[in-house]
Amino acid sequence: MADYTKVNLVEDVDDMAPGFGVEGIQARFARKNLELTKGGVGHFRIEPNVRTPWGHTHSEQEEIYVVVNGSARFAVGDELVDAAQWDAIRVPPGEWRGMEAGADGAEVVAFGAPFTDNKDAEMKPGWWPES
Repeated sequence: MADYTKVNLVEDVDDMAPGFGVEGIQARFARKNLELTKGGVGHFRIEPNVRTPWGHTHSEQEEIYVVVNGSARFAVGDELVDAAQWDAIRVPPGEWRGMEAGADGAEVVAFGAPFTDNKDAEMKPGWWPES
C-alpha cells in the first residue's frame, strides 16, 4: 500500500486565528495533520482589505505564498508587492514579511521549509513598511 496522507485544508485543519484574537483572517497550519517532517503548509482566508496584525521573519525557513483566489499585497522587507490569482511569492530566510487582502479578499496557500517548529520565527505586532 502507498504511503501518503490526505487532508482537506479547510475541513480537517483547525483555524488558529481565533485563539490569537485575530478577526477577518482564517489561518490553518497543516504540518501535523499531513504528518510533514521536512516542511509546512498553511492556508489563509483573508477578508477584503484586512491586513495580518503582525509581520514575521524566519532565520532558516524559506516560504512561498500562492494566491489561489482574490488578490493580495505582500510586504517583503521594505517593498510592497501586489499579487493576483496564481501569483507565487518566494520569501527567503531573514526577510520580514506580511500580507493583506485586496478589495475582494484573498485565499493564500503558503509552503515553508525546512521544518523548524517555528523556533526560527520572530514576530512584530503592527509591522508594515511605510507605503
